[in-house]
Amino acid sequence: MDISSLGSSYLTGTAAGAIEQGRDTTASKISGLSSGNLKGASDDELMDVCKQFEAYFLEQVFKEMQKTVPQNEEMSSSTKQLQDYFKDELVKEYSAQSTEKEGLGLAQMLYEQMKRNVQS
Repeated sequence: MDISSLGSSYLTGTAAGAIEQGRDTTASKISGLSSGNLKGASDDELMDVCKQFEAYFLEQVFKEMQKTVPQNEEMSSSTKQLQDYFKDELVKEYSAQSTEKEGLGLAQMLYEQMKRNVQS
């Protein structure tokens, strides 16, 4: 019995939707704050959005770095899909953890800049 199609249908249906939903949530928070709604935002909300932006930025950097590594082409398509999914989740987790540990400091710089703009 071949179960490879079960993994790929699960991946394309459930997991891919969850990934897109997470990106949409971050994008809506950032666009909500960038539309001049900064005065109503608390310091915690503002810092949270800045950290999410830094995590997204790091995620994109990590993904571009992965493109430079040669790939093994001898895998089945379902195995490759699952590996890509877990690799994406790992990259997300790495970027979120490095942001929480004050990795680049980009979130702090964005936060300070936004606070200066709100006060003036």
